[in-house]
Amino acid sequence: MISRVMSAELAEHAGQRVTIAGWVHRRRRLKSVSFLIVRDRTGLAQVVSGGDLPPEESVVEVTGTVTASTAAPGGFELVAPEIEVLSEPCGAPPFDLYRPALTASLPTILDHAPVALRHPLLRAPLEISAASVAGFRETLDGLGFTEIHTPKIVASATESGANVFGIDYFGRRAYLAQSPQFYKQAMVGVFERVYEVGPVFRAEPHDTVRHLAQYTSLDAELGFVRDHRDVMAVLREVVAGMLESLRARAGSALDVLGVVPPSVPAEIPAVHFADAQRLTGSDEPDLSPAHERLLSEWAVREHGSEFLFVTGYPMAKRPFYTHPDPARPGYSNGFDLLFRGLELVTGGQRLHRYDDYVAALAQRGESTEAYEGYLQAFRYGMPPHGGFALGLERWTARLTGAANIRQTTAFPRDLHRLSP
Repeated sequence: MISRVMSAELAEHAGQRVTIAGWVHRRRRLKSVSFLIVRDRTGLAQVVSGGDLPPEESVVEVTGTVTASTAAPGGFELVAPEIEVLSEPCGAPPFDLYRPALTASLPTILDHAPVALRHPLLRAPLEISAASVAGFRETLDGLGFTEIHTPKIVASATESGANVFGIDYFGRRAYLAQSPQFYKQAMVGVFERVYEVGPVFRAEPHDTVRHLAQYTSLDAELGFVRDHRDVMAVLREVVAGMLESLRARAGSALDVLGVVPPSVPAEIPAVHFADAQRLTGSDEPDLSPAHERLLSEWAVREHGSEFLFVTGYPMAKRPFYTHPDPARPGYSNGFDLLFRGLELVTGGQRLHRYDDYVAALAQRGESTEAYEGYLQAFRYGMPPHGGFALGLERWTARLTGAANIRQTTAFPRDLHRLSP
């Protein structure tokens, strides 16, 4: 039995008879010869045939002799083929996947995602996402972090009672997790440094190009920090590692989309929230999308950086577990990382003493009762710690220049979409 060869490997088998397998990407018939373009996970291969050709998107196995051809993808093609059809489509696909781009509307593409994602332009962002996650894991593994997996069904909301999906859990009220925040903090008391890659759920009634009801969060938490700046330093290494992984693992996807990964400064510039207000001319306690764009433009102009930390957000706009700035208690030891005009990462230093949590909840008029499962970790000694969360789909959208975050996830969930 001849082992399967990938289309990208044909040059290594010149003159040999090999077997490839994949989908019929395109058929072209001329007077005396026909060409079959076969698509596999590594690219395209051309087959020269004199017989009948199976329809597009048929799954085929082709055995033939590898011959040089300047007109073929990769410079080699298969001749004298034996073609076996493994399965045929029930009808014509809704798109011509061989065309340079799909001209259908985004809702139509999403309705037919299992087929549409086969197109190289739609598949490429998912390859970039995968390579980014690999770099995230590899970087944190190298920094002594341990990967964890936390529950996605929880007894109480993570940050507030709003914007959560309630579910019935064997007759009890439960919720889909807004984030792994409480659990990853607890696991700092076990491993000191932890991270997680997993889904989070936000029942936010936003129908925008930047929001999803379910997205993938890249979370990290580390103990024995001096303050939020230690967390920012780790995040800088993570971002650099993710970009390096893109270059190593997803070069073809970057080329397909014409994406040049940005460089990361040795030290990402930072601006305090109070100074950001002066730069934007705003007196609001948070940054609007317009302000994020203005600050990003300022960072490029003044520092030559597409990344910018905004630190010291007002405590009123940060979750109760955020550590205040000891020198300016009205501001937090929290930060956002902006990238190309958009908030990409939220993070900061957390409270780590039990009494501080009790006081923080009391100040917000909340009882500790709903948080007992969370607070017990702090009864028995927790080190100063902090962490961050990065939204994978936003990251991919900014890297690729996608106009809509739904273009960077395989099967998006939003205000209206629950299938496929």
